[in-house]
Amino acid sequence: MMKTIINAKNAPAAVGPYVHAVKAGDFVFTSGQIGLIPETGELAEGIVAQTEQVLKNLGAVLSEAGLSYEDVIKTTVFVDNMDDFATVNEIYAKYFTGKAPARSCVAVDKLPKGALIEIEVIAVCK
Repeated sequence: MMKTIINAKNAPAAVGPYVHAVKAGDFVFTSGQIGLIPETGELAEGIVAQTEQVLKNLGAVLSEAGLSYEDVIKTTVFVDNMDDFATVNEIYAKYFTGKAPARSCVAVDKLPKGALIEIEVIAVCK
């Protein structure tokens, strides 16, 4: 199976040896995105701003692949504090309207660069 590397010019640069996403067959698998602001490389402040930025960054990656949030079939959400779940869920619901994807949400000890949230997605190509 052939794989295609996807790097979005409107998403923050990778902070390690990975790409924004890989297309394999009819699927696109994104790397986890944290709330880095693409223009500055700085982490957005607080869970609300970071969640919004994570979803904007994922939108940029999906767009580079010719996809949108509607094409997402599975998300994995990593938070460093499960007490933020309701806040994250409220913001998440603004991006995934209509038929929501399957989702897992787990609390983790630490995320890269001290982020409060990270999200990765799997999308299906049209």
